[in-house]
Amino acid sequence: MSQMLNIAAEELENPLIPPIPELVIGLIAFVIVFGFLAKKLLPNINKVLEQRREAIEGGIEKAEAAQTEAQSVLEQYKAQLAEARHEAARLRQEAQEQGATLIAEMRAEGQRQREEIVAAGHTQIEADRKSAAQALRQDVGQLATALAGKLVGESLEDSARQSRTIDRFLDELEEKAEAAR
Repeated sequence: MSQMLNIAAEELENPLIPPIPELVIGLIAFVIVFGFLAKKLLPNINKVLEQRREAIEGGIEKAEAAQTEAQSVLEQYKAQLAEARHEAARLRQEAQEQGATLIAEMRAEGQRQREEIVAAGHTQIEADRKSAAQALRQDVGQLATALAGKLVGESLEDSARQSRTIDRFLDELEEKAEAAR
């Protein structure tokens, strides 16, 4: 019967509920371990977590400061670039204006030189025409006098009379030529 009682007692005990003495010993051990962890380990963990949080926040602040500085540098760069483009456009415009002015001056100088050359050419042509007309008058006069002397049969060597006759004849020819125009 005692064996039966033991079997009956074992059947009455619930395997999911531990015996009371084990439960008390486990609870005391848990409190001791929890207290040890709370006193020794938890402050170190909190300290490390706080340092890590500060490092992350410091890193974020540094990153934001770097971002702000980078944005400032970018704005300065854009301003300098815009100023450089404006300056380049201004220099290009000045160069075009100077080029146009230089071209106009060169054209005016070329025109002035051309007019001087043409005027000098006209003057030279007029001088050459007068010289040729004078030489032609003398040659024609000499030939006419020689021909007239041969026709008449005597010499017409009187130069004053010869000169007047030749001049009168050539003047008449010029008047006829002008009237024909």
